[in-house]
Amino acid sequence: MTNNYLFKLGFIINPIAGVGGSVALKGSDGVVSQALALGATPKANQRAKQALEILKPYQQQLKVLTASDQMGENCAKALGFNVEVVYQASCEETSAQDTENAVNALIKAGVDILLFAGGDGTARNICSVVGDSFPVLGIPAGCKIHSGVYAVTPKAAGRVVELMVTQQLVTLTEADVMDIDESLFRQGVVKAKRYGEMQVPCELRYVQAVKSGGKESDELVLQDIAADVIDNMEDELFIIGSGSTTAFLMAELGLENTLLGVDLVYQQALIANDLSEEQLWNILNSYQQQGVVAKLVITLIGGQGHIFGRGNQQLSPRIIRLILAQQGGKDNIIIIATKRKLMALDKRPLIADTGDSELDQELSGYVAITTGYKDQVLYPISSPQ
Repeated sequence: MTNNYLFKLGFIINPIAGVGGSVALKGSDGVVSQALALGATPKANQRAKQALEILKPYQQQLKVLTASDQMGENCAKALGFNVEVVYQASCEETSAQDTENAVNALIKAGVDILLFAGGDGTARNICSVVGDSFPVLGIPAGCKIHSGVYAVTPKAAGRVVELMVTQQLVTLTEADVMDIDESLFRQGVVKAKRYGEMQVPCELRYVQAVKSGGKESDELVLQDIAADVIDNMEDELFIIGSGSTTAFLMAELGLENTLLGVDLVYQQALIANDLSEEQLWNILNSYQQQGVVAKLVITLIGGQGHIFGRGNQQLSPRIIRLILAQQGGKDNIIIIATKRKLMALDKRPLIADTGDSELDQELSGYVAITTGYKDQVLYPISSPQ
């Protein structure tokens, strides 16, 4: 089965990033007019072009969603990409507010990753909108790059996105967003400050050294996966799907498990075992009326990649829609798997075959899969179509 999913690349350029560097202003914050008067030439679009050029061979596999004119549209169209403008800048000279507005529009449009060109100030603007909730990657175009959210070069940024477009396993990590006080920097004083973290795809570490080879290593990986899920179990109702990976999680909780069924856990205590679809529906609605959010923990069928439609028909379209309709949306579905299990799929996507084609399409796209303790990879879900 092939993956017909069209990768949605969010793309933003801060056109004035780094404009003060060539004229010795050591940045662009608050000195854009001065820099231009001194003869500075904005180069952020040129840097962004170097990254996008890496992706030209995959133009049929991706769509670029971006902001108007110099904020991404012109660059992407010049390279022949399929482009959709989702944000129109208010005027020719863009601002930090334009960046933040564009990010909001791209997230709402459902992009798979946000690729942006700028400097530390741009990273701060984007972090103020997405925090650590959405994968981003920076194309270095500023005078100063202290933040860890940037690739080492523009072409390197393109290569990382290429891994995602070609369905390689890409590990997500959290990186610091840093910036310095430019007014002090111009006086020769370097004073950096941490402004937060963002999720960044990094070059894949397929299997960590202490977890390679043999059954014992697999058990260590499963312990790490279980520890990550358990650490994040709060006052939500957890639906635990079928399979050996989820069974290991239940064992770590010290709870009875139905290997080929669906169980319910609340506050790390067992509520019910081996539920039917109707029983599950009734209990979920009862808890929802009490204001309790329901989360679903599932794994994939080894060698096949199905996450819905095989061995867990209790998770019907109405159950899944109920979960998606809550605050958090897709984040309420937690997929757990070892990297070894994902690699065995040989780049084939995970399969959502719920019996509802519209729901299958809604579930399609790149998702973060928990593969260890605070360790996730991005991997595509496709529908049978």
